[in-house]
Formats: sequence, structure tokens, C-alpha cells
Amino acid sequence: MVVALLYLVLSGAYLLVVPGFIYIYLQKRWYVASSFERGFMYFLVFFFFPGLLLLSPILNFRPKRRQVEA
Repeated sequence: MVVALLYLVLSGAYLLVVPGFIYIYLQKRWYVASSFERGFMYFLVFFFFPGLLLLSPILNFRPKRRQVEA
């Protein structure tokens, strides 16, 4: 029972919790990251791809609409 619970917790962290934090991190740092940090971002996306794919329909980090003055 302990092993099943451990698998459930680790899979939940891998598929939901860590990718959620990665989305927030990428949103904050995407345009100001150095080349080393950008390589680290690509590694995180590659490593946690199943969780990012699972959360992608739910999360929306598009830029806000700009107001165009006439």
C-alpha cells in the first residue's frame, strides 16, 4: 500500500505539480533569460513534456491585449 501511494504521489508531482511551476517560470523568464538559462528551460520542457502536454489545454499564458489608441 505504501508503494502504491508513493507511485501516486510521484506521478502526480511529475504530471501536474512540477509542470505547473515550469509554466510559471517560463512565463516570467522567457524574454530575459541568458543563453545558459534558456538551455536549462529547453531541458525542463523536454524532461517534463508529458505533464506540460497534459496541462497545455487548461493553462493559457497568451500576452494580454493591448489597447490601441485612436
